[in-house]
Amino acid sequence: MATLEAKSGYVCIPYAHDHDSIELKDSLSSSKNVDGLFFVTATFSDNSSPYFSSSSTHYMLARFKKYTAIKKELGKYSKEVPTFVFNVKDNLFERDVEGNLNFISMYYLEHGENIDDIDDIVYSIAKRDQVQKADFARLQLVCKEDPKFAFPFNDHILILELSSTKSHQSTNKYCEKTRMNICRKGIVMNNFFSLSILEKLK
Repeated sequence: MATLEAKSGYVCIPYAHDHDSIELKDSLSSSKNVDGLFFVTATFSDNSSPYFSSSSTHYMLARFKKYTAIKKELGKYSKEVPTFVFNVKDNLFERDVEGNLNFISMYYLEHGENIDDIDDIVYSIAKRDQVQKADFARLQLVCKEDPKFAFPFNDHILILELSSTKSHQSTNKYCEKTRMNICRKGIVMNNFFSLSILEKLK
């Protein structure tokens, strides 16, 4: 079985429009390890924002194939504002959906992932025609100093990629309805943060 660091995932890097940010953007744009690069706006939920009070609003989002290949670059870019790395543990499904990727919604489960919960989650999400990809992931932070309060649900992150021609606000409401449908099954699933895609860089 592949080690966690060898797996694919996502990285959300705070974008400061400075020399370091531009240099990193150019490096990620040319990297064969990155199969998607975007400018995004992040909206943290009321549940997660107390843990990440130093977070940014604008991020560069990269989808990577192997974390080991991107780890060195992130270390050079380490700042006070955390970079969020999501290493994918399990891909629930991936499919073609009409429209372009325009929104990524992230959640956390309070009670981990048991088989029955996963079945219910996959069934509920698969019925939502805007969801093109769903993954369980593990969160880790890259920053100069650890946050004052450790986020207790790092190992139980759910990531949904959505494709839509509608507004980000409309897609966010669609995601919330999806979450509520799952919560009605007795699964405690909370919003973590959402990423509105502003521009595709690669």
